[in-house]
Amino acid sequence: MAVPDVAGLLLAAGGGSRFGLPKALAPYRGALLVEHALGALADLAHTVVVLGAGAERVPPLRATVVINPDWATGMGSSLRVGLAALGDQTAVVVLPVDTPGITAAAVNRLAALATPDALVRATYAGVPGHPVLLGRAHWAGVAALAEGDTGARPYLARHPVTGVACDDVADGADADRPEELH
Repeated sequence: MAVPDVAGLLLAAGGGSRFGLPKALAPYRGALLVEHALGALADLAHTVVVLGAGAERVPPLRATVVINPDWATGMGSSLRVGLAALGDQTAVVVLPVDTPGITAAAVNRLAALATPDALVRATYAGVPGHPVLLGRAHWAGVAALAEGDTGARPYLARHPVTGVACDDVADGADADRPEELH
C-alpha cells in the first residue's frame, strides 16, 4: 500500500572510493545494493533515485532516475539534484544507498509523521541516523546548505528534529567497505 503524498529519495551517485566501486553497483543478496535500497522505499507513492558514478551500468529501476553530473563533489550535490526532481509531495524520506539494514518498516514509521513542516530522523540506540524525513517547507533550506559530503546535516543541526527510535525494525549502520555488507 503506497503512502500518499510522501516521496522517497535514494542517494546512490557516489563513486565508492573506500568501497572499491560505486555502491549502487555492489552485489547484495542476489541483486544490486541500489535495488535492495529501493525495496525499503517501496511503500512510498513516488521514488527518485540519484545516480552518478557507474550510472550507465545500473539496470532499469522502478523509480524516477536522475543523474548528478557533479556526483564527485559529494552527497550534497546529489541531495540538491534529488530535491529538485521531486514533485509536489508533502514530504520526502531520504535514504543513502549504503544503509542496507534500513527496512520498509523504518521508512513507513517516519513517513507516518509527514507534514510540510516535519523534520524527523531515525535513531538507533539514541544516535541519529537514517532515514530522514524532510517536510516540503524545509527543502529549499536543506538544498542551500547541502555541500560536500554533509548532505542535510548542517540544516538539521540548526533546526529542531524529532528523533524516532527504529532499533526494533532496522539496522542503521552504513557500509563503507564490502565486508560491512551483512
